[in-house]
Amino acid sequence: MSAVSNPATVAECLRVGAGFSQGDRNWIVEHFATLDARLAAFHADATELEVSVKDREARGQKVTLECWIAGRQKIVTTSGEEDLRAALHDARDDLRRRLNDAKTKQEPRHNKHIREIGQPGRDQVADADTDADLERADAETA
Repeated sequence: MSAVSNPATVAECLRVGAGFSQGDRNWIVEHFATLDARLAAFHADATELEVSVKDREARGQKVTLECWIAGRQKIVTTSGEEDLRAALHDARDDLRRRLNDAKTKQEPRHNKHIREIGQPGRDQVADADTDADLERADAETA
């Protein structure tokens, strides 16, 4: 697996949309910092995040977090939590889960198969070699 030369970070990729000011950006970046580990697998140039809030601090406010990664479908997460901080955390956690799900879907099937059945241990490999040697000996004597 190749490492990304310029990994995406929340601080680099986040835009604040409707309902937030540029002054809120640093506060939001701090709350979204746990996304950095998940975003590091993608190039910063090909990743964008946007957070917005509708009816901020009112009953029925809605926080929306959108994520665009080149070559993948746009991911949109929302939260209707009444507390702004809780709504941001809810949207962030949902995005992290959806990024994990998207990564799992993109993995090659043969890797998934190896994980499920496990790799053969030394004993299994040695038994297979012994069986092959016995088959060759039987074939030579026949």
